[in-house]
Amino acid sequence: MPSPATLTTELILPSDFRVDDVLRFYRRDQQQVAERVDGSQIKKTLLYQHVPACLAIDFRSPELATIRFNSDAPVALSVAELGAWGAHLLGLPQPVEAFAKHYSQHAELGMLLKATPGLRIPQAISPFEAACWAVIGQMISVAAAISIRRRLIQQHGQPHSSGLICHPDAQRLSQLQSSDLTPCGLSRSKANSLLLLANETAAGNLPLQHWSDAASREPSDLAAQLLALRGIGPWTVSYIMLRGFGLLDGSLHGDVVVRKRLQKLLAQDDTPDQRQTATWLAAFSPYRALVAAHLWAMPVSEEAKDY
Repeated sequence: MPSPATLTTELILPSDFRVDDVLRFYRRDQQQVAERVDGSQIKKTLLYQHVPACLAIDFRSPELATIRFNSDAPVALSVAELGAWGAHLLGLPQPVEAFAKHYSQHAELGMLLKATPGLRIPQAISPFEAACWAVIGQMISVAAAISIRRRLIQQHGQPHSSGLICHPDAQRLSQLQSSDLTPCGLSRSKANSLLLLANETAAGNLPLQHWSDAASREPSDLAAQLLALRGIGPWTVSYIMLRGFGLLDGSLHGDVVVRKRLQKLLAQDDTPDQRQTATWLAAFSPYRALVAAHLWAMPVSEEAKDY
């Protein structure tokens, strides 16, 4: 039976939880059309089971997060499912303690672990939204990707009663043509890639609707299925697996920022190429993507960005 339109639960946070990392992730777009950060509260809208909905995360104290879900019509969602979803979004199941314990004495990585202890990977509200961000962000700056994403939401999203706009889901995008997406700033090839992802997801061939959809799938099989799609390369697959499902072993060796930060970490004169970066990251399997995230968060002179 569909649940009432409002649900609430609470999550106990570990002592090293980094609230500011989550707030910064949801502040990427300063215009806040689909998500809003107000003090210690996050509101993120989405189409949940095709219904406009809003998930709010309130960090009332360093030890507790209150998760609230509100939809504009009843949907099938239990309190237990909401709690598991909230824990996933905050990265709570990620084995960061085991990772830190194993590599705390590593010559280079140990320095990053001391600089950013307790680092977890905040998750996209859905794997499909993570996939859209990954395609949009291919080979362009974060600022440019934010602008294109915003226009996609404004032109093809659906309003929620909160006043925020829900990012279009796979079903909505699957009804469009590439000519509907290029005015958002997407190249035709990226528009076609988004439509391919949307069509495959809407048809049930890709488990990108919800983070738990791929629970019974081997990550390597899902990665291979994504990689077989035109316009979806290794970086995009690794990003989808990381931000969509919290899988920490994707190799983000093609990421320009990862390579530049690795150059700084290793005190090299030249930026390592993709092959050299892949070789260095390979030593940290099954945590390669988590290592990349520590490189993203590496203390440097420029302002931190969330990718």
